[in-house]
Amino acid sequence: KKVAPVSTTVLVSGESGTGKELVARAIHELSPRAAMPFVTVNCGAIPAGLIESELFGHARGAFTDARVAKRGLFAEADGGTLFLDEIGELPHPLQVKLLRFLQEGEIRPVGETRSEKVDVRVVAATLRDLAKLVEKGEFREDLYFRLNVVQLKVPPLRARQGDILPLARAFLGRFNRELNREPPVSGFSPEAEAMMTGYGWPGNVRELENAIERAVLLAEGEVITPDALPERLWLQEESRSAAPPAATAPGAAPAMP
Repeated sequence: KKVAPVSTTVLVSGESGTGKELVARAIHELSPRAAMPFVTVNCGAIPAGLIESELFGHARGAFTDARVAKRGLFAEADGGTLFLDEIGELPHPLQVKLLRFLQEGEIRPVGETRSEKVDVRVVAATLRDLAKLVEKGEFREDLYFRLNVVQLKVPPLRARQGDILPLARAFLGRFNRELNREPPVSGFSPEAEAMMTGYGWPGNVRELENAIERAVLLAEGEVITPDALPERLWLQEESRSAAPPAATAPGAAPAMP
């Protein structure tokens, strides 16, 4: 709520699946730019040879097969917010162009001789440690400082145990609708809730979301029981149950049965 009303650049960090894009969307939707575009791009999913054109656009004839001019994602996001996911994967030459935009508010499409002004707020996200990438020479230090004006760290789901059941119930309602479940699943059994809150969720919120979709699909009755949950939750529960009892300290009385 503090950073949304202004155009300050924000860096969202956290493990995969923690909801970094949702944080970026919340910033956009709480900002004066909410009625304008929210454009997302995964910097690690676009081949290095195409990402410059994808971000900044290109002029007609700028390269082979460039038969028409193309607007880039910065131009598409003009007036709104551009979310750069996996910013640590951005190739070094593109880091220079991004830095220039953050400093000057200008972009230059590939093959053009003149720059153009665009009004875009940048929110970037990373699961990698950018400070360590700077130390290795893999990420520009000046760009890191420009992006890291405000950093929001999204903790993993295992550190937010109190969020597990509220999120699960929210997903339950959504998948009841999307899967046209009739009658709808009304909730979780106490055993299923205990299993979910006791699990580590290495895939974070995304893993929980997938688990609830599966459970809604497979549930036999109107309540989700442990047998509808993924096998990996069972395996963790079984390994916990099979753990040997704590050793008795020397000289202490053995525990009563």
